[in-house]
Amino acid sequence: MTDPTVRDRRILVVEDEFMLANELETELLDAGAIVLGPAGTIKAAFDLIRSGQEIDGAILDVSLRGEMSFPVADLLIERGVPFVFTTGYDALVIPSRLEHVMRCVKPIKIAKVIETIGRLIRA
Repeated sequence: MTDPTVRDRRILVVEDEFMLANELETELLDAGAIVLGPAGTIKAAFDLIRSGQEIDGAILDVSLRGEMSFPVADLLIERGVPFVFTTGYDALVIPSRLEHVMRCVKPIKIAKVIETIGRLIRA
């Protein structure tokens, strides 16, 4: 089912859990989005962001293979890309400079994540 909030929007997926990354990709494609990634590491995320592709929004897991993804968040902010965090961590792990970023707590509801990123893109 296409979703007008993300249809034809380029959404970067940064998630290291294969099953969740695959589910996010599938649901975004079903909603009509163009999926970049999924990227499962910080390096892969940086490579995609720096590739020159237009990115309309991103879904960013807080922890990627044990590394916090805050440098990726900083680069997205620098480039003006709206994003949402997905995390199983408490809000206390989020640095104060990023506390304004929307969080979807794991286990996430994919439809809610898509709705959230769509709302952020429209804003």
